[in-house]
Amino acid sequence: MKRRGFITLVSGAVIASSISLRGQESRPARLGYIWIGSKGSEHSTRDGMRQGLRDLGYVEGRDFILEERYADSQQDRLAKIVAELVELKVNLILSPGYQVTRAAMEGTSTIPIVATTPDLLQSRFVASLARPGGNVTGMSLTAGTALSEKWLEILKETFPNVTSVAMLAAASSTYLDRVKSAANSLGIELRYLTAEDTDGVDRALRAITEMNPNGLVVESDPLLISNRSRIIALAAGRRLPAVYGNLDFIADGGLMAYFTSIFDTWRQLAKYVDRILKGAKPGELPVQQATKFELIINLKTAKAAGFTIPEAILLRADKVIE
Repeated sequence: MKRRGFITLVSGAVIASSISLRGQESRPARLGYIWIGSKGSEHSTRDGMRQGLRDLGYVEGRDFILEERYADSQQDRLAKIVAELVELKVNLILSPGYQVTRAAMEGTSTIPIVATTPDLLQSRFVASLARPGGNVTGMSLTAGTALSEKWLEILKETFPNVTSVAMLAAASSTYLDRVKSAANSLGIELRYLTAEDTDGVDRALRAITEMNPNGLVVESDPLLISNRSRIIALAAGRRLPAVYGNLDFIADGGLMAYFTSIFDTWRQLAKYVDRILKGAKPGELPVQQATKFELIINLKTAKAAGFTIPEAILLRADKVIE
């Protein structure tokens, strides 16, 4: 090949490449994000994903657009939201929670779904942990752990006089048998209450008021997180010692929380989003399992309620808010 022809060929390739890159830059990936609650009631999932993508060099607006959708605690809105995102041809769906993940799977079998639920395998969202199959992967937040029992144990160790506990959980929870067994071994009378929408939360809060327990446990679930201000207000008003299954409760005045960091979880899952956008199939990305859990105590809330937290519990805490 003559030198001039070679230069022309290379120059043409560079120009074509530049045009291609500019074309890619003009079409950022669209990431659908669905939250069961109202806008502003959750930030850890969204912010963790954004931070994780920034860590990988992504620039929002240039490389990706977050299509945020909120169901305002109404489960029946989820199908319409998923259909809207499918119509937009989003590149993938970010799906925190059982209800959202179920709706996303019912709405599409082709768009990749990156999800967090208590147990993706037990919920039958994936075929196996190593090879999920289908269009779903992500992280199981409580698989292989005994968190429901741990919440009760922490409550009893911190407040030995607790004998009756209301446990507020998601309607999809699979922990009932385990929780009952743990409550019996701890000498606790347990009332297990579930909710799948705002009305369900209202009924559960009224039942707690009527039951008049001397302890409260709140499971980790997007619906309950979305309604956390009301739950925390009930606990504060009745001076109920409470353990929450999500760290976000603490910032709003919750007493004690034990769980994994949702922010860090989704920051980590940004790597899966990156791989999927580059061509990886979600069904071939192994489901991860949360392994790091934190105990956080809001000493300010404890003092306001007149609670004394044993020194041994404070020493065990990963973080104490003064």
